[in-house]
Amino acid sequence: MKRYFVTGIGTDVGKTVAAAILTEALQADYWKPVQAGGLDFTDTDTVMSLVSNTASVFHPEAYRLKMAASPHRAAAAEGIEIDVHGLKLPETSNNLIVEGAGGLMVPLNKRYLVLDLVQQLGLEVVLVSRNYLGSINHTLLTAEVLRYRKIPVAGIIFNGEENQSSEDFIIKYTGLRRLPSIRQEADFCKETVAEYAADFKGYL
Repeated sequence: MKRYFVTGIGTDVGKTVAAAILTEALQADYWKPVQAGGLDFTDTDTVMSLVSNTASVFHPEAYRLKMAASPHRAAAAEGIEIDVHGLKLPETSNNLIVEGAGGLMVPLNKRYLVLDLVQQLGLEVVLVSRNYLGSINHTLLTAEVLRYRKIPVAGIIFNGEENQSSEDFIIKYTGLRRLPSIRQEADFCKETVAEYAADFKGYL
């Protein structure tokens, strides 16, 4: 059984599309523990709309927060605190993809970060990076904190416009396994996700 936690080097780097591709490639179940904002069409809804197979089960979020903000702030706005220790993996005998909120250092409550949740769940990480000015720094910092916490990393996905120089440096410096890239697409649909999923199958 394969279980991965999809995290990114920051917000809006393509975690959800990557999670959809991994879900399709493994015909895995999908779970996003905390959704902050976007409740009209959540990340779970997005992944569901992009996956073609009929084996995947989409488990409900543990927290659905109205404010599009850091989970600790969004929860506080509703007068609640996220109970990190109460976040348990859904019961399933299938492969599982778990998608985090933002990057690893995003606070879930006053004390715990997404990083702490990853360690608690004991999952291998798939790291999503996007090329932009400053992304080398953000990617290396993320890789370093994962190494420091001794969290296993299955590999890194570069998402968006290609930057060969940056990508080569990141791979050489971190020693992370390079997974297939997800390139800029005019539109992501089920067919596009299925094509990418076929490329990923041999890597997972």
